[in-house]
Amino acid sequence: MTVLIIGGSGFLGAELVRQTATAGHTTAATYATRPGNASGVAWYSLDLRDTARVDAVMAEVAPRLVVNASSGGADWAVTAEGPVRLAMAAVKYGSRLVHVSSDAVFSGARVHYDESCLPDPVTPYGAAKAAAETGVLLVHPEAVVARTSLIIGEGGSAHERAVHELAAGTRDGVLFTDDIRCPVHVADLAAALLELASYDTSGIHHLAGPDALSRHELGILIARRDGLDASRLPTGLRADSTLPGALDVRLDIRATQRKLRTTLRGAHQFCLAPT
Repeated sequence: MTVLIIGGSGFLGAELVRQTATAGHTTAATYATRPGNASGVAWYSLDLRDTARVDAVMAEVAPRLVVNASSGGADWAVTAEGPVRLAMAAVKYGSRLVHVSSDAVFSGARVHYDESCLPDPVTPYGAAKAAAETGVLLVHPEAVVARTSLIIGEGGSAHERAVHELAAGTRDGVLFTDDIRCPVHVADLAAALLELASYDTSGIHHLAGPDALSRHELGILIARRDGLDASRLPTGLRADSTLPGALDVRLDIRATQRKLRTTLRGAHQFCLAPT
């Protein structure tokens, strides 16, 4: 099977590339600024704002599966409109599509969110992700849209780097004690996305960890795992900051987890020790 990973040089994208190549699939991947370093992978420069380029890459690769793990931040043209262009191309070329979305589509007003909950974003990024969900499923009803949360790995994520730098005193800032999410391990997430792609399923799915933790609580787990002094991690309240966004968003993964062989581990489990 030929698989195309959109955003293959990113944190999640690189793990998707690794897993598809390891499984023996013909793997192609796209990048915005520079290609990844995985060998045996065909790399393509791609700007999701460029409809002609999206079509050209899809035509050349002819993928059976496309996984969109790209991240355009709050750029509406990339994050909201780009996935719709990709979905239209996937329909044109008969490709299965898995689109990765975010818990940022929710405001946190109800805290607990299952797949039936309607988006109510409070940030430009969340609004763009919510619009992408709607657009993707409108033009490609057989697509999978998978919402996820804070993605953690073995030191390669932005949050893990921040924990190391804060513990070392080389970075200013705090870890919020009132910003609650459900962290997921990047390897679990990638495996679950690929597993969903292999099933005859569509629509919204939630892929996150079962443990709800503040960013500070997660920082302590990471520090202990990595042999850092957790007492050096500064704390603060997001509610007292000027940073916009939801405070407490917990994705209910029970319905999706029942479909999967892949176990989505909680942070208390995957931070016990490096794997």
